Amino acid sequence: QVQLVESGGGLVQPGGSLRLSCAASGFTLDYYAIGWFRQAPGKEREGISCISSSDGSTYYIDSVKGRFTIIRDNAKNTVYLQMNNLKPEDTAVYYCARDPVRGPCLPLVADFGSWGQGTQVTVSS
Repeated sequence: QVQLVESGGGLVQPGGSLRLSCAASGFTLDYYAIGWFRQAPGKEREGISCISSSDGSTYYIDSVKGRFTIIRDNAKNTVYLQMNNLKPEDTAVYYCARDPVRGPCLPLVADFGSWGQGTQVTVSS
């Protein structure tokens, strides 16, 4: 069974940090691009980052660039999202998903599947 499970969310103050995990089972992680997405109340799901299946190239949307880092650990079959200097506008449910395409990735919702259940991130003082 293909499964992705997100964890690591929680409540954090502005300027704080969180490290989210996306644990994969039922498939070999290194053959897939993995994306991180988020959905805030009243908004559509938004792609924020991805890491490719081939050369490890990464993509970040401008609003998280320099603050978030996506990390692949194929030995643990896990992808992480390190989030630093968090802002209230980062508050959302965060999801991971996979894309079988090889080469550079873009975190486009329509291209990804096998969505996890999501983990809540709340940034508030």
